Amino acid sequence: MAIVDVTVVPIGTDNPSVSEYVSEIQKVLQTYEGKITFQLTPMSTLIEGELPVLFEVIQAIHEVPFEKGCSRVATNIRIDDRRDKATTLKGKLESVARELEK
Repeated sequence: MAIVDVTVVPIGTDNPSVSEYVSEIQKVLQTYEGKITFQLTPMSTLIEGELPVLFEVIQAIHEVPFEKGCSRVATNIRIDDRRDKATTLKGKLESVARELEK
């Protein structure tokens, strides 16, 4: 299972706020529930799942600003694909918490 940190940036909007785009992206992510886990953060969205599904999801959320009238979109993707052991968003946080307890 891989974890993706993704930020979709609509370019050339009339308003500096992007919350309307973020909320639409979250709605698209909800349609993938059961296939992925996702978490909105103040600066990006974290998504975990199988890599082929994640690429499908990324393409779907990249399209959201275009569907809302944007003519340019920049999407930043960072992939953590660890294959020597299973990792999850929750597991990574728990690992750090264990280290803090030492």
